[in-house]
Amino acid sequence: MMKQMSAWDRLPVTREMVKRNPMFGNPLRTRDDLARAVLGFYEPLKPYFSDGGGRLRLAVSATHYDQTAAEMEAFVRPLWGLVPMMAGGYGFDDVSRYIDGLANGMDPEHPDYWGEVGPYDQRMVEMAGIATAFLLAPESFWEPMTDRAKDNVAHWLLSINAHPMPDNNWLFFRILTNLALRNVGRQWSESIVREGLDRIETFYLGDGYYRDGEWKQRDYYLPMALHFYGLMVAGLAGDLFPEHAKRYRERARLFARDFQHWFADDGAAIPFGRSLTYRFAQGAFWAGCAFAGEEVLPWGQIKGLLLRHLRWWSDQPFAERDGVMSIGYVYPNLFMSEAYNAPGSPYWALKSFIVLALPQDHPFWQAEEEAMPPSDGEVVLAPAAGFAMRRADGDAVLLMGGQDGHEHRAYDAKYARFAYSSAFAFSVKSDMTSPDYADRSAVDSGMMASFDDLSWISRGHILKAGIRDDLVYGVWQPDERLTVESWLDFASQGWHVRLHRISATTSVSIAESGFSVDRTCEKEPGFQKGLVNEAGRVEIRTPDATSAMVDLSTGRQGEIVRASPNTNIRYPRTLFPRLVTRLPAGRHFLATAVYGLPSHQDEIGDLILSQKMKALMLSFGLVTVTPG
Repeated sequence: MMKQMSAWDRLPVTREMVKRNPMFGNPLRTRDDLARAVLGFYEPLKPYFSDGGGRLRLAVSATHYDQTAAEMEAFVRPLWGLVPMMAGGYGFDDVSRYIDGLANGMDPEHPDYWGEVGPYDQRMVEMAGIATAFLLAPESFWEPMTDRAKDNVAHWLLSINAHPMPDNNWLFFRILTNLALRNVGRQWSESIVREGLDRIETFYLGDGYYRDGEWKQRDYYLPMALHFYGLMVAGLAGDLFPEHAKRYRERARLFARDFQHWFADDGAAIPFGRSLTYRFAQGAFWAGCAFAGEEVLPWGQIKGLLLRHLRWWSDQPFAERDGVMSIGYVYPNLFMSEAYNAPGSPYWALKSFIVLALPQDHPFWQAEEEAMPPSDGEVVLAPAAGFAMRRADGDAVLLMGGQDGHEHRAYDAKYARFAYSSAFAFSVKSDMTSPDYADRSAVDSGMMASFDDLSWISRGHILKAGIRDDLVYGVWQPDERLTVESWLDFASQGWHVRLHRISATTSVSIAESGFSVDRTCEKEPGFQKGLVNEAGRVEIRTPDATSAMVDLSTGRQGEIVRASPNTNIRYPRTLFPRLVTRLPAGRHFLATAVYGLPSHQDEIGDLILSQKMKALMLSFGLVTVTPG
């Protein structure tokens, strides 16, 4: 299926920046294509290596960790693509630069030394990339080192066992590092590895889903970290830890049944949660399954899911002018970044290239790509994660009651919106206190509240969330004055429905919003004709998309919001529909129908509610309607 394109996608400047993408023009269908892509990502980095080769200095933006760790990270993360490429038999002319860089970075007497490892240190994270080199290609990265360098490297890596680390996916960094030390015949700790594997077991929720340890998030760290590293362990150390490996494989098979619905037919994934700057690491789960030899779906479907995803990304303008990957998502964007996103962080995207370690005769490479099975709009519930998913009409949509991820920047946007879409993405706020909140808030597909109509609070502090009676459910309580219970459900084509029970001890304004659409073409003749704002109904029709909201309760005023630029992670310029009302103290019910399709619709289809949502609305005394 062709990628959905908007007016912004077709702009000359967008197309020019797409050409800076190292995957641009690459068909990404064969093993050789992927190897060429990895070298394409490496090539723009060459001018930025330090003299000793152990650091990459890409930009001046900062993180919560120190500059040395950031430069180490930029040096290490390209290895996630280069190592599998070399393990698979491809040449790499600059391998000596990496051998020297690894030796110098872990040499206390060299100017490139990365420093001593400490508690909760970013250096531990990057050890996993080094470990991958010594696990998959020791003959290329370990054996050519001098004996002194080997001693320094082994001593430095082993220090990961001496310090505390976050109680989450980081435990796999310690596991992989110890397995790498074992693989090259150096001191390691089986007991520490086993302790980490056993602790990760406590993160498992069931049905293939994990929470990310103490942070409890269910997001892309589930497929691209917890599953991915578990599958690496299964593939590389299954003989040592057979029971853990067996469980990792079983859980991957369970998860794959749902995870395929996180991707639209054109390969685009549903963006939500933290760390989206890792981009096509969204597909790393499929690569990890192939690496472990686990046929979680037919090989042709696994291959299709991964390669379509890479091809979708190959046509996005995420690279800087020199071809270096930017912080952002579809385009460079620091608004949506995390406090731990350094200039080299995006190169974790190369984890999806681990399939290059597989020989040409592996079933993954021998299989013919297969499309995803046709979707009839089936709704997939994931009670363990609290999600509902539907793939249809060129889009993949996830409904979520919310997650309380307050330790992450813009967590309200990343974890507490009602719906996330592969086609429409989501927006991060740029200002919630301006009187002109209508454009700067950029809270699309979500809800805001204000007690004074000046300062607005975006839905974010989630008390409870999950699946209740086959409906997505979540409770938001910004403070003791307001509690909002929400039930969400898919309806007929393009529609989903939200029902809210609002309890307020004082008067409050509530603003609820729909999907953002690209407004690049707003100066074109006829664009304004696609904007409809009637009582309780807002519609936006562009040549490329349709977004609408209908008030199924009473009394809300519609708005078409022209969001501040660069707030949506997919499109730099957007519009979205919103319904606003002022409620007195007391209990109130609001019901909303939200529509979105990534295509122009002259007529919006009828709303047909599910029986379970209709029954719930009737139980709350709301008369259901079916707007067309």
